[in-house]
Amino acid sequence: MPIKIPDQLPAFQTLLKEGVSVMTDSVAIRQDIRPLQIGLLNLMPNKIKTEIQIARLVGASPLQVELTLVRIGGHKSKNTSEDHILSFYKTWDEIKHRKFDGFIITGAPVEMLDYEDVTYWDELKQILDWTETNVHSTLNVCWGAMAAIYHFHKVPKYTLEEKAFGVYRHRNLNPASPYLLGFSDDFDVPVSRWTEVLRKDIIPASGLEVLMTSDRTGLCLVAEKRGNRLYMFNHVEYDSTSLADEYFRDQSAGIPVRLPENYFPDDDPSKLPANRWRSHAHLLFGNWINQVYQTTEFDLENVGIADRTPQLQRV
Repeated sequence: MPIKIPDQLPAFQTLLKEGVSVMTDSVAIRQDIRPLQIGLLNLMPNKIKTEIQIARLVGASPLQVELTLVRIGGHKSKNTSEDHILSFYKTWDEIKHRKFDGFIITGAPVEMLDYEDVTYWDELKQILDWTETNVHSTLNVCWGAMAAIYHFHKVPKYTLEEKAFGVYRHRNLNPASPYLLGFSDDFDVPVSRWTEVLRKDIIPASGLEVLMTSDRTGLCLVAEKRGNRLYMFNHVEYDSTSLADEYFRDQSAGIPVRLPENYFPDDDPSKLPANRWRSHAHLLFGNWINQVYQTTEFDLENVGIADRTPQLQRV
C-alpha cells in the first residue's frame, strides 16, 4: 500500500519519480482500510529534505500509512519557508488530542547545548510524556534519541573530542530481534554527531536493550519494551549525499572539518559517494512499521491504554 501525504508536499513528486507509491485523499477514502497513523516531529533545519528521507522509508512498506507532519509550537524555522510550514505542518498543540500508531522524532542541530538550555526543551518534554499515553511506538533519531533516553532514563550524553563523521561498520547484536529481521551480521551506517551516549550507562534493569553498536562510534540502536521505543543514535535515513552536503556546507562557512571517513571514493570529495546503507535503512523502518502493525490496537482510541498495562505489552 502507498503512503498518504499531501499531494502538494514537495516530497510527493520526488517519491513518485523514485517509484515510491503515494496516494491522494480521494484514493485513500476508497480503500476500506484503517491506515497506520504515523506522526513525524521534524526538528531538522532543512525540513523538506528530512520529510523526503523519512517518507521514502515509511512509504516503502506494503501497509497503508498516513504521515502527519508535526512541529514545535514556539520555534520558528530559519531554513524552511513559513509558507511550507503553515501549509503542511501541525503544531503539537493542534494534534495532542490524537492517537498515533507510530511517532518519529528527528535529530536537531542543538547537540552541543545542555538539554535544559534548548529553547523548546520544556515542550519536547511534554511531547515525550504525551507519547506514553497517545502513541503505541516511537522511533527517536540522533539527537531526538539522546533527548528521549535522557528524559526517560537520565542517560547522559558526552561531548566527543572530534566529530564522529562518516560511514562506519556496525554489528548486529541480536539477530532474533523483530527490528533486525533480515539484517546482516555487520553493516554500514552513516554517523554525524559531536556527542555520544555510552553503553556503560545503559543499565539492564532499565529495560533497555542494545541492538546495534560500532567499535569506532559506539551505540547505534537501543530498544525498550516500555512504550515500544527505539533509540537510533545515527542517521540510517540519510541520502547518498547528506554527509557530502554537510562537509561542503562547513567548508564554505570556514568551519574546520575533516573528510567524512569511509565515504568519498579514494577520499576524493570530487567523486560521488556510493550508498552502502540504503537496504538496511529500508529494513529497519520496514521492520519497525511491521512491528507497529502487528501489535497496535485495532481501535486507535485504545492506543496508550493497553500499552500502559505491563501484561499487555507485546513487543
